[in-house]
Amino acid sequence: MDKIYNFCAGPAMLPEAVMQQAQAEFCNWQDLGVSVMEVSHRGKEYIAMAAQAEQDLRDLLAIPDNYKVLFCQGGGRGQFAAAPLNLLGDKQSISYITTGQWSKSAVAEGEKHAKAHVFDAITQNEQGQFLVKPSQQWQIDQDSAYLHYCPNETIEGIAIDEIPEVGDMVLVADFSSTILSQPIDVSKFGVIYAGAQKNIGPSGLAIAIVREDLLGKAHPLTPNIFNYEILAGSDSMFNTPPTYSWYLAGLVFKWLKAQGGLSAMAQKNTAKAELLYSFIDNSDFYQNNVAPQNRSKMNVPFQLANEQLDAAFLAESAAAGLLTLKGHRLVGGMRASIYNAMPIEGVQALVDFMADFAKRNS
Repeated sequence: MDKIYNFCAGPAMLPEAVMQQAQAEFCNWQDLGVSVMEVSHRGKEYIAMAAQAEQDLRDLLAIPDNYKVLFCQGGGRGQFAAAPLNLLGDKQSISYITTGQWSKSAVAEGEKHAKAHVFDAITQNEQGQFLVKPSQQWQIDQDSAYLHYCPNETIEGIAIDEIPEVGDMVLVADFSSTILSQPIDVSKFGVIYAGAQKNIGPSGLAIAIVREDLLGKAHPLTPNIFNYEILAGSDSMFNTPPTYSWYLAGLVFKWLKAQGGLSAMAQKNTAKAELLYSFIDNSDFYQNNVAPQNRSKMNVPFQLANEQLDAAFLAESAAAGLLTLKGHRLVGGMRASIYNAMPIEGVQALVDFMADFAKRNS
């Protein structure tokens, strides 16, 4: 194998240029003679780096000034709890839209704190493919504190690319697997949160983008480490943050800027997804069961016509340098995660292998 391509859904591959820079700086960051992992998060060098990382993220997403950017711990699952703890206020319920396993997991956590109004937005088209019902058909409790949804379901490969129309409801979204892959109108949301280990950086970090008027509503029993207002007031350093993850995220933000920003990334991601989906759709050997308008550009699940060949496909693809293509245990089959860091050459290598495997096994 000449080149390794990692299709893992998360923790996912990082840009090679970022890894090389991190390697070069590993033992001697900013000529301090020590690693960034070894310096105080209260030191001037680290504080400057953290502030620059936040500014770069603000630039990339065009985050309005009336939003706080929080670098949090606990991953995306931590935010399943942090959102209701911080946003309920005097409300008694939350509305959830479910489209897959991650939005359902958010419900399981949220209903510990409030009544959950759940609307399953998944249906099927005439071809039997999974389809998301238009937001105009969603059943929402207007008295809920907010509406929560997941724009990209990593496991099922189901995406909602358009920001849903929900009137005056506060909109909260789990962007863990699609953030930074394309521009977002942040002003449409009350809270955007994302675990890092897809498009931001390594695991151990989550980012929450919170509209300022939603601060100060936390339940009295909210742990301080999950309290948005406290985190905002301490520049996300209420305690020692995951310093190395923050540093690496900052390098990724700079890399994204160097690539031309999120509009350029969106074009690249669309090209990668179209290459893979087009091959699948024109093959009798492979299939994808998501309707085209709701297909994820980040996570592409697919099945072989003969599932008895799954083990051989995985063994041979790994030997060819195409790693981590096994689908999630809940849905089976295969899954290629093609986040920002995956070059189109990796997708082409996968398509070439799939074509050869199909030819040899048809």
